[in-house]
Amino acid sequence: MAVVMLWLAANAVAAGLLAFTIFFYVVIYTMWLKRSTPQNIVIGGAAGAFPPMIGWAVATGGISLESVLMFALTFAWTPPHFWALALFVKTDYADAKVPMLTVTHGRDSTRRHIFVYTMALALVSLALGLTSIGGPVYMAVAVVLNGLFIAGARGILKRTDADSEADSHAAERKFFKLSLAYLFLHFGALLVEATLGHWNLGGW
Repeated sequence: MAVVMLWLAANAVAAGLLAFTIFFYVVIYTMWLKRSTPQNIVIGGAAGAFPPMIGWAVATGGISLESVLMFALTFAWTPPHFWALALFVKTDYADAKVPMLTVTHGRDSTRRHIFVYTMALALVSLALGLTSIGGPVYMAVAVVLNGLFIAGARGILKRTDADSEADSHAAERKFFKLSLAYLFLHFGALLVEATLGHWNLGGW
């Protein structure tokens, strides 16, 4: 019903993306990937990354570099976000028989994966700032946030299980909270750029 309504209210591109998102989340992620591979949130993260593309398609009728990079930003953000959580709730995932990376490969491997994805995320974030929807406000926010995020990921990378247990996963919890602000502030900065653009103040 939602897909049909979006098609009627907007366009076929937006409706098609929504239909694929629903299918991907319900069937590909929930019914298959979630309990079958430690890469569940990497591949499944695509479902949560499609909304910006859907919104862009509603507004413009199509897909562009900007919408693809917004998708990529959310997609690349998902693994560090959820793996940080998995570092301090590992036993909960194990008890639920969900093969998160911390359960199948251990915390050290997860820390390395977080750092690699954080570096990739920074590249996507900065690339988005160079597009038509970016600008000095967004870029300033992105530089600060990525600096903090990379520092946090590097700090986690240096830790051992003993370090984490000793302070009840303080660094991991802090990184997880930062990840919540990270995505919110990125899209908030894009909103500021769009608002300033109405007065010819935003953008490059």
